[in-house]
Amino acid sequence: MEYSEALFRRAVQVMPGGVNSPVRAFRAVNMVPRFIERADGAYITDEDGRRYIDYVCSWGPMILGHNHPAVRTAVEQAVQNGLSFGAPTRGEVELARLMVDMVPHIEMVRMVNSGTEAVMSALRLARGATGRDKLIKFDGCYHGHCDSMLVNAGSSALAGGCPSSAGVPAGAARDTLTARYNDLNSVRALLEANSGQVAAVIVEPVAANMGVIPPAPGFLQGLRELCDEHGALLIFDEVITGFRLAPGGAQACFNVRADLVTFGKIIGGGMPVGAYAGSRALMELVAPCGPVYQAGTLSGNPVAMAAGLAQLRWLKEHAWIYDDLADKAAVLAQGLRKIAAAAGVPMQVNQIGSLLSPFFTAGPVTNAAQAKSSDTEAYARYFSGMLQRGIYLAPAQFEAMFLSDAHSREDIERTLCAAEEVLTPLFLSE
Repeated sequence: MEYSEALFRRAVQVMPGGVNSPVRAFRAVNMVPRFIERADGAYITDEDGRRYIDYVCSWGPMILGHNHPAVRTAVEQAVQNGLSFGAPTRGEVELARLMVDMVPHIEMVRMVNSGTEAVMSALRLARGATGRDKLIKFDGCYHGHCDSMLVNAGSSALAGGCPSSAGVPAGAARDTLTARYNDLNSVRALLEANSGQVAAVIVEPVAANMGVIPPAPGFLQGLRELCDEHGALLIFDEVITGFRLAPGGAQACFNVRADLVTFGKIIGGGMPVGAYAGSRALMELVAPCGPVYQAGTLSGNPVAMAAGLAQLRWLKEHAWIYDDLADKAAVLAQGLRKIAAAAGVPMQVNQIGSLLSPFFTAGPVTNAAQAKSSDTEAYARYFSGMLQRGIYLAPAQFEAMFLSDAHSREDIERTLCAAEEVLTPLFLSE
């Protein structure tokens, strides 16, 4: 790691913590980050020439694998015409039409530049549509770094032991109410205590920022019913689940209608893209049609639109890969469970579709409190051992593992062989 260490020493002099996103600093696993030089298929290669099987996949969007030929060719062709115009292009129209065609219950799309921006804009739209100020989110769910969502947040905010943030105004936090994931009664109590004041309930339909936690049977359907009963909008944050669980995302997977849906970089083939979408009636409240203002010079960037079109078209035409991805993830999850059980290591492995995560805890994990019972030091040792054996996992306990179409059965077998070496009581007690 000579070059990675040298780069990190230089990085900490010019960037906070040496990184541009906190989890990359590897602080949760007590290590120096690897600086990545290139990626192809299921593999990434660091600046020291070490090659790893990658289960981060740029935090989800690389569902086809890194550097997929269809996406790369689309980008190469697009850059020949220029990088950014700040004006409408054919690509953004075609991508929006494709998304409307693939995702149930959405009629219009507004492109933005990140998942955070998508969530921020959807929340503003919900408040504008309802004339209400308060929001309900769930403990441990992460919806980007906009002020009102950095309350009991997940992802690296949770891993860092600081689920909220300095610099968030008291007023922004005051209007954000926190419920327990998979607990409808906690949502009902908040709606009743704040009758007529809640604009929206926002949820990760599969929580994937406190580790992977699927919704309990009836949970999402119950949220839909509660929102209808109390006049609140239901927002699905599908920055992770959109186009990853199914071609139509969580709404198709669970047969539950959301009023607004947010998407992230998977719709741009991994490039900096986001979007929010919903019914025509709601979306036409957004400027220039309506009074809810939101704008962005780089929104609908032509290169990102080309990458996204290539990826979503491929997914639509090869929808069978979703079953294959789920099968591969199930093999990996079950293999990890068996290895941990044989070694006497307390581990839970949650899995749904191509998402999974191991929790170093003895009991089931269905909410943030149970996730936080995990032994984070054991995860750090597990991460280190796997990295040494060429397996690149999320550098924090409270993150997801992602599989791609490029991961082979041989890659999974190699991963399980590494886990069998690492998951021993002796190793985890070091």
